[in-house]
Amino acid sequence: QVQLVESGGGSVQAGGSLRLSCAASGYTTRNNCMGWFRLAPGREREGVARISPDGDTRTYGDSVKDRFTISKDNAKNTVYLQMNSLKPEDTAMYYCAALGGFCRSFTQWSAYGAYWGQGTQVTVSS
Repeated sequence: QVQLVESGGGSVQAGGSLRLSCAASGYTTRNNCMGWFRLAPGREREGVARISPDGDTRTYGDSVKDRFTISKDNAKNTVYLQMNSLKPEDTAMYYCAALGGFCRSFTQWSAYGAYWGQGTQVTVSS
């Protein structure tokens, strides 16, 4: 059974940083694409970042480029999202996701059977 468990969310002031973690069980981060998405009230789900199976390719949503960094530790089967220079508009529920095989565009993950975590809330105050 695949489980993705996020942690590290919380409340922070604008300009601050948070580091999210996603621990995977029943699933290996080594050979699969891993990603982060977010959902804010009144908005559509947004792809934040994804990392290729070999870890060499990282793709970011336009709104988080140069501020967020995705990484993974295959030995720990864990994916991270380092978020710097946070803005109030980054406030959302953040979800870890896993997609079998190579990465696809953010909009295709559900259609290709991605697994999803339960989410962790990030709140950024001005």
